[in-house]
Amino acid sequence: MKLIHRIGYYLGGFSIGLILLAFFLSGKKTSCAYGPNARTIKNISEKKYRLYSETTKSVMKSHDLDSLDISNLIKTGDVNFSESDTKAKGCKTYLIENELEDKTVELMIKNCDSSATIQSLIIK
Repeated sequence: MKLIHRIGYYLGGFSIGLILLAFFLSGKKTSCAYGPNARTIKNISEKKYRLYSETTKSVMKSHDLDSLDISNLIKTGDVNFSESDTKAKGCKTYLIENELEDKTVELMIKNCDSSATIQSLIIK
């Protein structure tokens, strides 16, 4: 068999496979969170219970932020692992950094099995 025929069969099978893959995965909520930052953000974002400390609530009130703004800050933020406590046995504490209207925002989040507590919200 000539090389051109082999390449044609390969590309034909590959394209059929891509079409089938796109068909089966089109309605599913699939994501690829392979890096440590993406896995941590995904884990915090998917928590059923998100709690806020009293200091966080007062900062949210003073800067006119709601829970949707906090969710967006978490999802688009970067985890600072050097300032986070990732070796704790129970709940791990993460520092998420982001920007909001040209101001630096730091969220200190305590991530437990069933809930995530936002311990502090600092806007600089």
